[in-house]
Amino acid sequence: MHSKTTLPVGRGILYILVAAVAWGTAGAGAAILYNTSGLGPIAVSFWRFAFGVLLLGAVQLLARRRRPATRQPLRHVVITGLGLVVFQTAYFAAVQYAGLAIATVVTLGSGPILIAVGARLTSDDERLGRGGALTVGLALLGLLLLVGGGGATGGSAPTLGLACAAVSATGYAAVTLLNRRSGPTADPLSTTLGGFTVGLICLFPAALFEGLLPTTGDAGQTVALLAYLGAAPSALAYALFFAGLAVVRATTASVLALAEPLAAAVIAVLWLDERLTVSATAGSILLGVAVVALTLTERRAARTATEPTPTPTLSTTSSR
Repeated sequence: MHSKTTLPVGRGILYILVAAVAWGTAGAGAAILYNTSGLGPIAVSFWRFAFGVLLLGAVQLLARRRRPATRQPLRHVVITGLGLVVFQTAYFAAVQYAGLAIATVVTLGSGPILIAVGARLTSDDERLGRGGALTVGLALLGLLLLVGGGGATGGSAPTLGLACAAVSATGYAAVTLLNRRSGPTADPLSTTLGGFTVGLICLFPAALFEGLLPTTGDAGQTVALLAYLGAAPSALAYALFFAGLAVVRATTASVLALAEPLAAAVIAVLWLDERLTVSATAGSILLGVAVVALTLTERRAARTATEPTPTPTLSTTSSR
């Protein structure tokens, strides 16, 4: 019988880190599409969801031949889909109104805090302790230095952008907490497919209003980029992220996901010929240290939880 409870914590951490790195490549692909295709952020999100649904649906059909599909509760799927739409769309709006640096710091920085509070209120297993809280603070400082030290310019409406970033962080926290509470009983593939399908339906009217089809650029390149966004940073990344959440605490997962801006910075240096400032370099180091520290803490906590509890022995006395 197939079991969904055997994923080691170390592999769950790896899944989340791979998802974060994949998310870090999405910004570059979306930026190219904005400049070359004439597509807006909502249309790009729509096509990203559409290609993700096609890929996940094909994988689901193949997986059914080996094991029966697990149906997720409709409420779970709908909330996940709505959360993904809110998270991504509000983040794109925050970038437009407040600039990339502020949007990234507020959205990704608020996420771990909201998740830590929500997890603490809903589960005693989510306690990080003083050391964990200090590591989260270190990660947030690293994020602030990395993104804020990149020299990005602000947007046209900073206050509105901040509000959009806060809404985005709330959607991200809701999706993370919901799928963490589902635990090992949830099928990450079905969850991702269902959530993307709901998101696709929700995005269609707005994308149609914004402009659903590209107006400029090379059609082949546009389709290839949209297919990549639907595959790596969408279908693959979210399936891995939801799988990792089955065994990794929600707050830890949200900090591990901060590897996304770290990966984006590395991509910018290696492929876009950008240079990191001193503060951005320091932030990268702090983020890396925090990710490693939380990884070790999570694995140590998992080993402690799986260690057998010694059973007390009853002392017997002779009746003679």
